Amino acid sequence: MTSAFVTGGSGFIGGALVGRLVGEGWAVRALSRSERSDERLRALGAEPVRGDLADPAAMAAGADGCDVAFHAAAHLGDWGSWADFERDNVEGTENALAACAKAGVRRFVHVGTEAALLAGEPLVAADERAPLRFDSAAPYAATKARAEAAVLAASRPGFQTVSIRPRFVWGAGDATLLPALAAMVRAGRFAWIGGGRQRTSHTHVDNAVEGLVLGATREGVAGRAFFVTDGAPTVFRELVSRLLATQGLAAPDRSIPLPLAKAAAAAGETAWRTLRLPGRPPLTRFAVWVAGLECTLDTTRARAELGYAPVRGVDEGMAGLAAPAGGGTVEGVATGA
Repeated sequence: MTSAFVTGGSGFIGGALVGRLVGEGWAVRALSRSERSDERLRALGAEPVRGDLADPAAMAAGADGCDVAFHAAAHLGDWGSWADFERDNVEGTENALAACAKAGVRRFVHVGTEAALLAGEPLVAADERAPLRFDSAAPYAATKARAEAAVLAASRPGFQTVSIRPRFVWGAGDATLLPALAAMVRAGRFAWIGGGRQRTSHTHVDNAVEGLVLGATREGVAGRAFFVTDGAPTVFRELVSRLLATQGLAAPDRSIPLPLAKAAAAAGETAWRTLRLPGRPPLTRFAVWVAGLECTLDTTRARAELGYAPVRGVDEGMAGLAAPAGGGTVEGVATGA
């Protein structure tokens, strides 16, 4: 029986991953920070291991005897303290790498994101040669870039590492992206950026999980990053409108010009950081990048080297979202992973 240790197993992508692994007969242990997380993991069929990303000893104990580790835990969001993003995404990943190597794990699969390449310019038919943007002004983007660099640099014989990069992850079980979009529409705060006419790649959660499992099981892929998506890009406005329609909502026609959105986000972030204002600015750079710029990704490498192909079509995935979603917060709206 193949065994796995999972961080972030009670989250959206991590939970879907744990469910698939258990369903395929894997023995799964998963890092857990609370009793609530314990309960969710047990319901999925995993064994909870109490600890967090700041506790390498707990992670090493959880990974002991496991063949594969999946690192899905991350500090998500388009706004927040740089220190928090640094602690969880960079230091937490480094701790997970050290713990899993110490435990004898042979393959470490990282949940990466296209966000690690974002610094304010569109990504057009981008492949894995596009550079990681350590210089990004968005803390999520910059710290995920550093996290992935640490993961790929750690790959060596006996401890192989892989990074799987989904984009705009959606599907049943999402407690962040779609609920946040729906909440903005209901509150009258939703507006397209630049009309929402740009194209975007996107990844159903089941397709993200397919990429992760292939990253864990295919040979000859160590030290590599791979984009995984649903296939052909979609016009952003059409994708989001379809997602909202599954919740019985119609997106308004209101739109903000892209240059105005960029200026408002930059000014708001500067004011909030300089004056240490409470809460969050009305608009952030990262939210503008994700909702207003083209982001189309080339999955040729994943198809050729991993044997990747989507396992869930967009129409099928939308059908699985036909029940109303709960409330959410705007944090995480723009995250890929």
